[in-house]
Amino acid sequence: MMTSFFAQCRSMLAESSFATALAFTVSLLGMGSLTAQSIDDITLNVYKDVNCGCCVGWIDHMHDKGFASKINHPRNLNGVKHDLGVLPEWQSCHTAVTKEGFVFEGHVPAKFIEQFLAAPPEGALGLAVPGMPLGSPGMEMGERFTPYDIVQMNKDGSSRVFAHVGSAAAQK
Repeated sequence: MMTSFFAQCRSMLAESSFATALAFTVSLLGMGSLTAQSIDDITLNVYKDVNCGCCVGWIDHMHDKGFASKINHPRNLNGVKHDLGVLPEWQSCHTAVTKEGFVFEGHVPAKFIEQFLAAPPEGALGLAVPGMPLGSPGMEMGERFTPYDIVQMNKDGSSRVFAHVGSAAAQK
């Protein structure tokens, strides 16, 4: 089984786009059983524009909270988002993916990612903070803050509010 997996990956990479191979790999990772894990075991694959400074601020926030990251600068960031199932209304400037295939779009505070990963809701794709709310992790500007919602993205394309962040202190 593993030999055919690697052969199929090599074939896809040779004949197809990076985004197609990424989507195939993420779908296979989602086939295993998903269990809660320690953040010490989590490496986020972060997809971002090479020039985006607020993404670096969010990555620093995640590192401060114990998450590791592998940074990727794809040529077609929107294509990666599309292939991962991140709908336009959920999008922000960067996308992070766990090895299990959970997707975290935008400036989601670490504490909410930890809550999500401790007990992933059935059918959930991940969490998103659409846009770039002022005062969210990576978007700090002094004392300025705009309240925002963290959206639970579902694999069927539906969504719901996972949490409301009404103040900067609520992100800690």
